Amino acid sequence: MQATVPQAALRVTLGCVPPLDLPPEDFRAVAAQVTEAAERFLAGLDDRRVAPDATGEAVAAAFDGPVPEEGVGAAALDDLPQVAELGRVANGRFFGYVHGSGEPVAAIADLFASVINQNATAWRSAPAGIAIERTVVGWLAEAIGCAGFSGAFTSGGSLANLMALAMARESRLSANEDGARPAVVYASSEAHMSMHKALALLGLGRSNLRVIEVDDALRMRADALREAIAQDRAAGRNAIAVVATAGTVNTGAIDPLPEVAQIARDNDLWLHVDGAYGAPAAIAVPERFAGLDLADSISLDAHKWLYQPLDCSILLYRDPEIARTTFAYTGDYARSLTDDPVEGFAFFEETIELSRRFRALKLWASLRYHGLGGFREAIRANLEQAQLLARLVEAEPSLELLAPVELSAVCFRVKDAPNEDILRDVNRAGRVYLSNASIRGAFALRACFVNHRTTDADVEAIVTAVLAAASQRTQRPA
Repeated sequence: MQATVPQAALRVTLGCVPPLDLPPEDFRAVAAQVTEAAERFLAGLDDRRVAPDATGEAVAAAFDGPVPEEGVGAAALDDLPQVAELGRVANGRFFGYVHGSGEPVAAIADLFASVINQNATAWRSAPAGIAIERTVVGWLAEAIGCAGFSGAFTSGGSLANLMALAMARESRLSANEDGARPAVVYASSEAHMSMHKALALLGLGRSNLRVIEVDDALRMRADALREAIAQDRAAGRNAIAVVATAGTVNTGAIDPLPEVAQIARDNDLWLHVDGAYGAPAAIAVPERFAGLDLADSISLDAHKWLYQPLDCSILLYRDPEIARTTFAYTGDYARSLTDDPVEGFAFFEETIELSRRFRALKLWASLRYHGLGGFREAIRANLEQAQLLARLVEAEPSLELLAPVELSAVCFRVKDAPNEDILRDVNRAGRVYLSNASIRGAFALRACFVNHRTTDADVEAIVTAVLAAASQRTQRPA
């Protein structure tokens, strides 16, 4: 009997291998090459500079050049270590912005998500992907005290906030059919810049973002909110939503959610809580987030304080019907042919996106590997590290805190010193990396703790680096 030649081998023999395909053994070799580079990177993470010791021109030159006409095979990946070397390094001393630390199990799961390449837009295109995303949304909603909320994964907090305000608009002043009309949205002076962008993109107009004063702790003043709403109502202006912040990007302040929720309810306004930075901490310190469950929608970024690789954000909402009213518009080519509530489900009818990455897989794997308790412990450690830095700042006569430390962002400065220059010097030195903030008009050095790798020694390195930079500044000739 003549042996049957496998189809894959036959294609190779006949020279019919698809042009971009990799035989299994080649894929295994390439994957091993990438894994080895990643392993070396992680093994040496603590010893690396946080910022690359290279100019912008040098970084551009490292990756410039013409696209090759003929491929170079596995050698194409030889420069991966250089890619890491010329990037920002999320080791335990990276305190800039609100940047998660890229938990390794999630990173590996993200590779698998790319390999299986599921379009998480509807059940029919990604059955397991849709099931996992809906499961993880339920896990997160329950973990932060909002059991029963629906939701969807998005690219980031900016898109989640835009979607939330689109839902607010459709629920209060529908625009999908006849176009947008000016409408007022209320947010504190510490609200994220994405709110201004959202109002512009939704056709509401940036001038209709009513900025509400904050108190001494940089939280929205409920009395000022109530007064602003009354003034707008008396003037005949349409108001649709209040945006409260659960963890402002500058200082981590949490607006008084129960009071704001009551005001929104009294005035029939949608309540969106921007918790992109802070809301994941409700897993660890739920008492600080009382009233979160009163929101109509909540944004939270898993790629911030749940330590996931970018991008991994979630928008939660109380009523999926409003999401469908806002986003559902389906051409015949995408129409589901089943009425089954599971198999007929489509995320594209509840979100802006049609094509969608399988973002939920990495968080699903990460939560299963470490358990929710592991994340709770890591968040609590970051909270304690922020308090440690605050104590170190207060103990140093030449330093001063510029804002209360409610979550994990610490804003401080060197007294009577050029803090902008000090920040540049600290980051250029590469030992630690800080960002900046403006607190009541004052330039602040800002350290944000959302990294599972950070230790108390890393916290102490902040003060050491800042004092060293300040000392060098004072010693330089005028």
